[in-house]
Amino acid sequence: MKKLQYFQYAILWHPTDDQAKDGKKSIVISPPAYVLSKDHNSVLMLAAKAIPDKYDEELDQVEIAVRPF
Repeated sequence: MKKLQYFQYAILWHPTDDQAKDGKKSIVISPPAYVLSKDHNSVLMLAAKAIPDKYDEELDQVEIAVRPF
């Protein structure tokens, strides 16, 4: 069995150029979370499941930031 690694991830939302002109700024959708996982891609899948439904129409503006320890 492969050892699990410790990761941190956060989910961010960024405005489009038009939204930025209207004064909207990037926000943190989900504050940093810590997980044990087998690899980076598994963390991305886990984080993607945590994106709130209200961002379904704006997934191209959502960023998942992941870092290993």
